[in-house]
Amino acid sequence: MELKHNPQESFDHEAYLKAKQQVTEIRGFYIHFSIYIIVNIFFLVVNLKYSPHHLWFFWPTMGWGIGLLFHGLSVFSFTSSWGKAWEERKIREFIEKEKQQQKQH
Repeated sequence: MELKHNPQESFDHEAYLKAKQQVTEIRGFYIHFSIYIIVNIFFLVVNLKYSPHHLWFFWPTMGWGIGLLFHGLSVFSFTSSWGKAWEERKIREFIEKEKQQQKQH
C-alpha cells in the first residue's frame, strides 16, 4: 500500500516507516485478541458440554491472557516506551563511540 501525500507537505520517510511498523504491530495484536476470544469461547463450550463439574477452561484462558496482556502492553507502548528510549540512547552511544574510535585511528 502506497501512502499518498500532498507534494507541498514535507514527507519524512523514516517517520512513515515507523508509523507503518506501529500499525502492523497494532493489527497483529487485534488478530491475536480475536483468536484468543474465538478459541476461549470454544474451550468454554467444550468444557461446559463434556465436564461441567470441573471448569478447566479458566486455566488456558488465564495463561494465554497473561501473554495477551504483555503483547498489548508492548504494542500500545505502556511498557516499551522505556525500552525504546533506552534502545535509542544506546544506539546513539555506540555511534558516538565508533566516531571517537575512528578519530583516534
